[in-house]
Amino acid sequence: MVEKQAIVKPEQFMFKDDGVYPGSILPLLLYRAVITTEAENRASIFERGFARNGWCNSWRNGVYSFAHYHSTSHEALGVFHGSAKLRLGGGHGHTVEIRSGDVILIPAGIAHQNIGASPDFGVVGAYPDGRQWDLLRGLPGERPKSDRTIAGLPIPDYDPIYGAEGPMREIWTAARS
Repeated sequence: MVEKQAIVKPEQFMFKDDGVYPGSILPLLLYRAVITTEAENRASIFERGFARNGWCNSWRNGVYSFAHYHSTSHEALGVFHGSAKLRLGGGHGHTVEIRSGDVILIPAGIAHQNIGASPDFGVVGAYPDGRQWDLLRGLPGERPKSDRTIAGLPIPDYDPIYGAEGPMREIWTAARS
C-alpha cells in the first residue's frame, strides 16, 4: 500500500451494547489518510494491501444506508473515492466522516450505516483470513446467538494496513485483557 512514512495512529471509538446492537469490547479504529497518493486506481491498492495482510474476500461498493452489523467477522473498509458520513454504534452512536484514503476497521457487533455520501463514494471491504460475513440488523431473534458468535471471534493476526507491525493487534489485545 502507498502509505505515509510513519504508521498512522488510528482514532479509537468505543461502542457498548445498547440493547439492540451488541457493540464490542474492541474499539473501532479509524486510520486517516493511509493512502496519500493520487493514484488512479486506489481500490486496487487497498485490495492488494489488505490481501497481503490476510484480509481477503474483498468487494467494492458503498456502505448500506440501514444500520447493520456483522457477527461472523470484523470488517475493514478502505475508502477509494469520495466521502461519507457514517453513523456508528446505532441510533445513539457517533457520526464520523470518512474520506478517500481513510481506512475504518469495524469490530464484529458494531452497527454502521451510511447516512450521506458524495456521489462518487466507494469502499473496498475485506475480512480477516477471508472470513464469510453475515448481515444483521438488530432485529428480535438475532441475539443471543450473535453475541456468542462475536465473543468467539479471534483477534486477527495482522493489521489490515500495516501487517504485523500495525497497531490493531496491540490495541485489541489490550482491550480484551
